Amino acid sequence: MFYDGYHFWGMHLVWWFLWLMFIFWIFATPYTIPGQRYQRETPLDILKRRYAAGEITEVEYEERKRNIEKA
Repeated sequence: MFYDGYHFWGMHLVWWFLWLMFIFWIFATPYTIPGQRYQRETPLDILKRRYAAGEITEVEYEERKRNIEKA
C-alpha cells in the first residue's frame, strides 16, 4: 500500500508551515526603506525634535542635554 503522508495541494505539511513562517517574517519585520531596519530614536534625538518643535525652551534643552550626556 502506498502512503501519501501529509500532503496538501502538492506540498508536505512541513513546507506549508515554512512558507507561512517566511511570509509572516516578511510582513512582521519593520522596514522603512527596503533592506534597512528602522533605527530607534536616542534620548538626544527626541530632545532635539522637541526643541525644534518648540515644546521646550533653549534653557530646558541645554539643561536636559547636560543630564543626558552625564548618564
